[in-house]
Amino acid sequence: MQSQKKRVVVLISGSGSNLQALIDGVQTGELPVELAAVISNRPGVLGLERASKANIPADVLDHKAFADRETFDRALMEKIDSYQPDLVVLAGFMRILTSEFTQHYLGRMLNIHPSLLPKFQGLHTHQRAIDACESHHGVTVHFVTAELDGGPAVVQACVPIFAGDDASSLAKRVQRQEHVIYPLAVKWFAEDDLRMIDGKSVLKGEPLPPSGFLISSDEP
Repeated sequence: MQSQKKRVVVLISGSGSNLQALIDGVQTGELPVELAAVISNRPGVLGLERASKANIPADVLDHKAFADRETFDRALMEKIDSYQPDLVVLAGFMRILTSEFTQHYLGRMLNIHPSLLPKFQGLHTHQRAIDACESHHGVTVHFVTAELDGGPAVVQACVPIFAGDDASSLAKRVQRQEHVIYPLAVKWFAEDDLRMIDGKSVLKGEPLPPSGFLISSDEP
């Protein structure tokens, strides 16, 4: 008897390209989850259209309608919990979350960040990597904790930085890897292979190194 698929709620703020990668994985059967809902803190974004086309319930909870971050986060928790998710996935969700929120979903919330964490936490990571004369850059999927971009890494994809790169060309190369590793991490969680235990990412019973599982790509 097949076990019930894990329910996933995806939070977005924009175009939802990583959401689309998850939708594609579900539709091909490679990703054994149910996308229970998509929630955006911004109205009218492309990610909501992607959800609608895939017949996924989509909600808007505009953060501008709330008096403060704490009030918004509590309302967001209530909305998320109404879908009874096993996993919450942040896919370009551009909000700094309160510790109350992160604690509520501790061990069952993933984020993706466009750098090889712990390098380049925060914004403008591609330009910062170029300015720092790095030879490689990449992307990290990690569990979410109260520390911004500081939860234990699950999987990283590494790409080269070429002499002629600008932030745009590097971002495109990194984004292609985002669409590979995010569905992979969600799949691991859905199959009960991935957990956060004692503040560390554990894959198939073995603690992962601080950088997580590493995938390297030399594509141009």
